[in-house]
Amino acid sequence: MNIPNSSQPSLKNLGIIKRQAVRDLIHTAPLIAKSLLPLLIQATVEGVNLVAWAASNRELITNHLFKHGGILFRNFQVKDYLEFEQFIKTVTGELLEYRDRSSPRSPIQGNIYTSTDYPANSSIFLHSELSYAKTWPLKIFFFCIQPAQQGGETPIADTRKLLERIDGKICDRFSQKGVMYVRNFGDGFGLPWQTVFQTSNPDEVEAFCRSNGIEFEWKEGNRLRTRQVRQAVATHPQTNELVWFNHAAFFHVSTLEPTIRESLLAEFPESDLPHNTYYGDGSAIESAVLNEIRVAYQQEMVIFPWQAGDILMLDNMLTAHGRMPFVGSRKVVVGMAEEFSN
Repeated sequence: MNIPNSSQPSLKNLGIIKRQAVRDLIHTAPLIAKSLLPLLIQATVEGVNLVAWAASNRELITNHLFKHGGILFRNFQVKDYLEFEQFIKTVTGELLEYRDRSSPRSPIQGNIYTSTDYPANSSIFLHSELSYAKTWPLKIFFFCIQPAQQGGETPIADTRKLLERIDGKICDRFSQKGVMYVRNFGDGFGLPWQTVFQTSNPDEVEAFCRSNGIEFEWKEGNRLRTRQVRQAVATHPQTNELVWFNHAAFFHVSTLEPTIRESLLAEFPESDLPHNTYYGDGSAIESAVLNEIRVAYQQEMVIFPWQAGDILMLDNMLTAHGRMPFVGSRKVVVGMAEEFSN
């Protein structure tokens, strides 16, 4: 490792300071006592440049991430989207475009997006990003620019522990059958297919569906129905651990808030709901099974308050995430990286 000629090295150039000296400026410990998730990596003095530090500590970050599933970087004084983007590129490579969408998000800069555009009074059930898709990001990052006045946390849960907590017979059934996701577009609820597939050309939609193992059916009035069967339990490609990795509960109509669920069921037959899930063979998922899955997420959920400048880095297969309702202005943006296909 090269050392600059100056006898007074700047903290802005920590990437070229001796590793031991860098460690003295960083505090590492679990954020919450008796919980591995998330690990807190915190600057102990002002001026520590996160991008430079990360460039010299990629292996350390990777090892921590595989062990803990999530890392919270705090007190690094990250101020803008560009530095957030540079950090992601430094630790994982180029950012991914958000395609095959299920959540309303607005582009901020390049492939940095708003974390979600759902109303502030809505909660978002925990999930692993794009687990319903053929390809998904192995890493997802959240950057808190402005925490909410109240609430607005990003709850997280260890998917390895979820798999252990859910009854083994349920896990075996899902492992054997997988999960079928049925989506309907163009009925006035949920995202339009033009937003989901990022095109207004039906031919491009069909090509995407064929290449991603998605059955499609055009309905009257330029409406679209899709079906896709994906894994419910997956093997992490780098740690070889089994994880609970699906949107089975997230997309099931029974998980919606009661008023929304009742209005949808009054408006549409089950086959035309914006989202719903089944076992991979098309059979219904029992209510008791869905309840057990939701309880497991609740029991494994870890919640902490955001601070301005925080960056939360998650292994998307090891850790699920969601969002709590909030009051006041909240600005949290997201970036994804390291595409993987099963």
